[in-house]
Amino acid sequence: MSFKLKTDCASTLSIGSKTYHYYSLSLLSEQLGEIARLPKSMKVLLENLLRNIDGDSVVEEDLKALVEWQKNGHADREIAYRPARVLMQDFTGVPAVVDLAAMREAVLRLGGNVEQVNPLSPVDLVIDHSVMVDKFGTEQAFEENVQIEMERNYERYLFLRWGQKAFNRFRVVPPGTGICHQVNLEYLGKSVWYENQNGKDFAYPDTLVGTDSHTTMINGLGVLGWGVGGIEAEAAMLGQPVSMLIPDVVGFKLAGKLREGITATDLVLTVTQILRKHGVVGKFVEFYGDGLSDLPLADRATIANMAPEYGATCGFFPVDDITLGYLRLTGRNEDEIALVEAYCKKQGLWRNAGDEPIFTNNLELDMSTVEVSLAGPKRPQDRVALGDVPHAFQAAMELDIHKIQENRADTPVTLDNQTFALQDGAVVIAAITSCTNTSNPSVLMTAGLLAKKAIEKGLQRQPWVKTSLAPGSKVVTDYLELAGLMPYLEKLGFNLVGYGCTTCIGNSGPLPEPIEVAIKQSDLMVGAVLSGNRNFEGRIHPLVKTNWLASPPLVVAYALSGNMKKDLTREPLGQDQQGHDIYLQDIWPDSQEVAEAVGKVRTEMFHKEYNAVFDGDENWQSLEVESSETYSWQQDSTYIRLPPFFSDMTIEPKPITNIHHANILVILGDSVTTDHISPAGNIKADSPAGRYLQEHGVLPKDFNSYGSRRGNHEVMMRGTFANIRIRNEMVPGVEGGYTRHIPSQAQLAIYDAAMLYQEDKTPLAIIAGKEYGSGSSRDWAAKGTRLLGARVVIAESFERIHRSNLIGMGVLPLEFPQGVSRKTLNLTGDERIDIVGLGHIEPGQIIAVKINYANGKETVIDARCRIDTNTELAYFYNDGILHYVIRNMLK
Repeated sequence: MSFKLKTDCASTLSIGSKTYHYYSLSLLSEQLGEIARLPKSMKVLLENLLRNIDGDSVVEEDLKALVEWQKNGHADREIAYRPARVLMQDFTGVPAVVDLAAMREAVLRLGGNVEQVNPLSPVDLVIDHSVMVDKFGTEQAFEENVQIEMERNYERYLFLRWGQKAFNRFRVVPPGTGICHQVNLEYLGKSVWYENQNGKDFAYPDTLVGTDSHTTMINGLGVLGWGVGGIEAEAAMLGQPVSMLIPDVVGFKLAGKLREGITATDLVLTVTQILRKHGVVGKFVEFYGDGLSDLPLADRATIANMAPEYGATCGFFPVDDITLGYLRLTGRNEDEIALVEAYCKKQGLWRNAGDEPIFTNNLELDMSTVEVSLAGPKRPQDRVALGDVPHAFQAAMELDIHKIQENRADTPVTLDNQTFALQDGAVVIAAITSCTNTSNPSVLMTAGLLAKKAIEKGLQRQPWVKTSLAPGSKVVTDYLELAGLMPYLEKLGFNLVGYGCTTCIGNSGPLPEPIEVAIKQSDLMVGAVLSGNRNFEGRIHPLVKTNWLASPPLVVAYALSGNMKKDLTREPLGQDQQGHDIYLQDIWPDSQEVAEAVGKVRTEMFHKEYNAVFDGDENWQSLEVESSETYSWQQDSTYIRLPPFFSDMTIEPKPITNIHHANILVILGDSVTTDHISPAGNIKADSPAGRYLQEHGVLPKDFNSYGSRRGNHEVMMRGTFANIRIRNEMVPGVEGGYTRHIPSQAQLAIYDAAMLYQEDKTPLAIIAGKEYGSGSSRDWAAKGTRLLGARVVIAESFERIHRSNLIGMGVLPLEFPQGVSRKTLNLTGDERIDIVGLGHIEPGQIIAVKINYANGKETVIDARCRIDTNTELAYFYNDGILHYVIRNMLK
């Protein structure tokens, strides 16, 4: 019956002289029921199931469940979703390629064919996360940073070049090109995908998963995509479906227009706050309403990008005329654009005025009510109106673990022959960084125009501010230069430093030494203002405790004012040459000026920059690697090491054993992110990872970042739970990656304690609060947890990607019962934990967890197993998703 349904829905579509085959949703509706009011994002899932129906992983009941979803806006059913392609960036991509290379070693050892370990879906890896802001504020900054990047990452880039040759369907976009999300939006994404199968051209919606959580940016183009862990992405590229529950879909209706002076950044920070408050974790968000008719594609992409910040799986915008206009602007082929329009209209995926789909819940925003905003000091959902920033900064000071005294003295600093007083609130980093905003010409042009007006008024950046411009693609500098705005940004220190993620992921580079000395000497609380999407604790720079998300023009404004304690709505940015006060409103460009500048963006710019996108510069082309099916692992490498995940793997899975007398390794609070868990940012010389590198002959100046060393499990496991701002409740009042080793009661680095437990063969547990694992899709947050010896994580709630990653590494996620937490149980870390019956569990099952207190008392709680699907259960019983894939290959 399943195959008959697929055959009955087969249809064709003619575009010019070409005929495309597709599976018709209108024909399907004749057999399964009306779907006209199904959300567009759900129609994409429905088509995916119809096209891949096989009577095994996808059956007719799956499609019926999606159709019947309309009754309640909800369905409790697991489906197998197969994205068209996979997107990676290099931080998460390198360990994925390391895992593929290790899988080839395992398959070879177990008697299989290594050629089976090859992507079955197209994979694009964009090298965009490795450039650091070492040099800034000069015309030479870009060339110098690129050179440093190539030297620093030579070994990693050689490895990726090997992967490019060794694996099929695997393309690499070289460094210095742009960030993966913008390359995806401007070049890779198609809205409607097509490929030749057995001599026929088949068309279907463009879909993907990516190893960066902000893969969701492509949803602005009507492409359904979201971030997954690296291990899930590897499985997807190896032909495994993404196991998922049919999602709830929250409809977000946009009405009205943004007022004069309000940017897309202000809009997205407002949307993020609303959705985070509503609660959309694990859900789709679909935007609709007549407000979309005037919302540019770049603004849509800005909103879609921040889906991880509002907690949703994705933030989807259906295809319409604005989508087609953007495809045309960015140089897509006219035949492809015609296919997108015809296919989407035929399949009911086109957005029409007045559409009112059925949703699980509905929210609405009148865009005319949006005000100028930032988000901070440490979470992207904490929106603050511009005038309230000084109050929010003061509140952060008062909450700081190192209690701030009143009347703190300013610290004198001499830098570049200037002497000034560095104060609490000083803006030491102002970064127009990529991702959220640099896909958006409007906010970039606004920043350039504001810089021009500031220079004309005689304003300059404050000398203690480290400024940088790191666009998401080369097109950005093309249009800023054509508009004549680059010279003004450069005069304020916003010189091009690289095309990559930079500050937003902690690659902000060092502050000038006198600034760092002053911050440490007086324990100053300073700020970073960036136009990215992430501002979690310890992420941007280890010495910067408050981080603020803002639009690019506000980044420029804060570089001029120099302090978070200034109210930019009331206080002047500075004075002109005559000593007159200059206020933000005096230099803020009007909408007509911005529109004229945006009008200078040309299709030819996109053709020029993407013509040879995979070629790279001379540095990249000069990297020579051998062609071999398996990688030649270098025993002395500190970047790329053969991981131990498959070292003792057998053809048949070993039985899951119960957990007896597990010690607690860490007890964590609410909203602990993967930035807290996963190794990220700088490597401290006196940390376990720093000691390891020095023992292997690496000087601290050559440490590079944790992200760049993700291909070395020895570094990464030492950096797990090592974030300088993490707070383990087992060591009250202590910040950083420390715990109590219970047998000795000694305070140790978490890695050192974990190794002592491993010597004693003691299993470990992690205890946490709400929203455990929010943040980036970092597979090392799960890999490191596993390598430290943790077998179970018990939390009040989990963020989607991290929960999935834990299962993918064979770690059991359990949820406390409602109303029960580490606090109600009075957990101190001295307890021991027993969990039995693990050999026979079901998705969502209640599992008894026995807690043995140090005083001899016992209590049992009924925790819910957060293995949600049968596919996830299969992964768990195989000791992880990649073990499961290998065993299937061997069969």
